[in-house]
Amino acid sequence: MKRFVWRWLAVNSLLMLALAAPGETRPQYGGTLRVTMRAAPTSLDPAENAQSDSFARRNLTLLIFDTMVATDDSGRARGALAASWQASPTNQRWQFHLRRGVNFHDGTALTSEVAAASLRAGNPTWNVSVDGDSVVIERDIADPEMLGELALPRNAITKRNSEGNPSGTGPFHIVDWQPGKKLTLAAEESYWRGRPFLDGIEIEMGRSFRDQMTALELGRADWVEIAPEQAHRVSLDTRRLANSAPMELLALLFTRDVQTPEEKSLREALAWSVERGSIRSVLLQGAGQPAGGVLPSWMSGYGFIFSTNADLARARHAREQVRTIPTWTVGYDSGDAVARLLAERVALNGRDAGLVLQPTSASTADLRLVRIPLASADPWIALAGVASVAGAPVAKNDGGSVEDLYAAEQAMLATQRIIPLFHLPVTYAASASLNNWTPRPDGSWNLADAWLGNGKP
Repeated sequence: MKRFVWRWLAVNSLLMLALAAPGETRPQYGGTLRVTMRAAPTSLDPAENAQSDSFARRNLTLLIFDTMVATDDSGRARGALAASWQASPTNQRWQFHLRRGVNFHDGTALTSEVAAASLRAGNPTWNVSVDGDSVVIERDIADPEMLGELALPRNAITKRNSEGNPSGTGPFHIVDWQPGKKLTLAAEESYWRGRPFLDGIEIEMGRSFRDQMTALELGRADWVEIAPEQAHRVSLDTRRLANSAPMELLALLFTRDVQTPEEKSLREALAWSVERGSIRSVLLQGAGQPAGGVLPSWMSGYGFIFSTNADLARARHAREQVRTIPTWTVGYDSGDAVARLLAERVALNGRDAGLVLQPTSASTADLRLVRIPLASADPWIALAGVASVAGAPVAKNDGGSVEDLYAAEQAMLATQRIIPLFHLPVTYAASASLNNWTPRPDGSWNLADAWLGNGKP
């Protein structure tokens, strides 16, 4: 399965690079890249779990910090802060040998003690110790996904000063940080992978998709996010666009477990009533892919097995098993321009099946329309991430097959905590002066290798 998945990712990445390839081929040093984003994080600490996960937050982390292990576009693990590693035959003990000559932005050297402390803080269930210049991680159970987990931005290595502020070893260091508003970064001259081409990056936060597009049109931004449902319209405008593989799950999430057989029937009715095809055509403007399962097909290899077609007769039959129909509130993010329309359409579909749903922007609701960034291109890690958000159990990979993965996903869906709706890509647009900027298939930026041309100072 993984060979197929990663081959698809590699081909997709090459195609995006070819589409985005500029006329200039010789990289240039210098210039400040102007970036805008919708998210407004208030902390840059990778281990901070009080803030919700987002692609923007992950990418900010990877500009400032490094992970022990990274993955290439083919899904293969490669050394980062760890130059090499060994695993026990049971995958319960992992030993990572640190790369020599790496310094934090504050000038201090990367040591195994600091790396171990960082991993220990973010993963309290891991047994993390030091063995000379190595970091040793021991688990009570087999963990064949350890390399993928260490490649996650939340596991980036940080060194905290006496005030608790984090310092990283990444390609850029912090010059100015205004939480939730603006971040200014400068190239790290002594970065262990080599100095970035850009002199710096200025990132404005909390900007709507419309404001970002306006900034790009007026020449006030070089790199912006595009709402998936707006990508078609922007492409007609001949903007330079690129997108990831479908890495975001749009779903209905119930706030509690099923309590009665009647409630189980009503949730089944709702799942069968949603007309994903018409929603995709009208509200999402053809973006993304209808989802009947948690994992997209390119990741699991079997996503097509889950039905995405509405079945109103089946939905009405399930609803008829219940005598008294409660009113369910469907919550949505008022800051998401298309969320209200999506919630209203889901409520309309539900009513066609005899359900009563009331969309609301209130913070409390019986179920919510949510966007869940998939944690990784690794299917087991992605499934576990969605399970954590949904409050549903998921089996741990002990070296199992694709059949085991399918069974684990089926078991999670059987809890009826989540109704998958769509898998969406992450889409970006860039100015003509930005080169080598195409995002990776998992939605991560490639700005450490980007450069500004066409006479941009």
